Amino acid sequence: MAVNQVIDHIGPADRQRELADLNFKALSIFMTVVDEGTMARAASRLNMSPSAVSQQISNLELALGVKLFDRGARPIALTPAGTLLRHHADRILDVVTRAQTELLELSPTSLPQFRLGIIDDLDASITPDLVGLFQSAYPHCLISASTGRSDHLTSAFMHRELDVVVSALLPQDTARFDVFTILQEPFILVTAKGHLDARRPVMEQLADMPFVGFNDSMPLGRLVSQQFRRVGISAEKRIAFDATRAVHSMVVKCRGWTVSTPLCALDTPRCLPELDLSPLPFAGFSRRIYLVNRSGELGSLPQRLAEQCRELIQQQLLPQVNQIAPWSSDMFRTGKDMEIGFEDTVMAPTAIAAG
Repeated sequence: MAVNQVIDHIGPADRQRELADLNFKALSIFMTVVDEGTMARAASRLNMSPSAVSQQISNLELALGVKLFDRGARPIALTPAGTLLRHHADRILDVVTRAQTELLELSPTSLPQFRLGIIDDLDASITPDLVGLFQSAYPHCLISASTGRSDHLTSAFMHRELDVVVSALLPQDTARFDVFTILQEPFILVTAKGHLDARRPVMEQLADMPFVGFNDSMPLGRLVSQQFRRVGISAEKRIAFDATRAVHSMVVKCRGWTVSTPLCALDTPRCLPELDLSPLPFAGFSRRIYLVNRSGELGSLPQRLAEQCRELIQQQLLPQVNQIAPWSSDMFRTGKDMEIGFEDTVMAPTAIAAG
């Protein structure tokens, strides 16, 4: 249905209003209020004042001649007219976004801003080069890169605070997004240097050493806890942290052990000389890291970024992984040839010798 048909359907019989009153910005603000549920949250997301958001909604209501929200409800609720407009506004905004995407493909220099979120495990290793490559292709674009935990980045992405996210956690409704798997890495055993005896069973020794874990509020911590339950391992988590550096530092300090990944180990270079990295003494498993964008937005840019991420990982990270844990190279995978799927992989048990 065209914009003028929307007005015809939900507005009064006055045909003298200017179609310009129903503009893209007003519809975007309207949909943000719908998504957030309150004017205040919408204002925060749009970096506007609540009064400015309220005024935009009032202007839109005046242009259409109908009330879109029941402001007396808590939280505010859509009126029947607002529900109808929501349906059409979603389609209108989609058409405009696709038009912008096509124009962007014709003129890359027209991209004004790009907001990238990248998991902190990859931050120091590939972010500077990735941003540098992006800036070369889009010299007039304002580029901002945010790093952090996968769950925090994915939440920011879902609230449209980021345009593309590189994360180990996928949005719930993947059908709305394009997903590119850029890396699969194994979980590994991390112990204090020299505290495993090659002559004794590894699990027997671990039982006598303190276990240092990642908090279960973190995706990494939840994956480890899930695998422990799968294989029937009971490791009392008396010490747990949110940050990899804190986990690995405590392993050194208390002469303990943890389950981590090669990327996490590379992210703690000061601890590496005091740590031993080994294959897991039980059924192995892995995690995947993805690049995610909203379907229909940014054209082929996300796919190109995913390819650049894979190339940077192969060129810069794989040689480092081979130095610190050469036995893990066969399980550390990048490239388009990775099997398709979103589930973290459970590997066959690996026989190891401590040392």
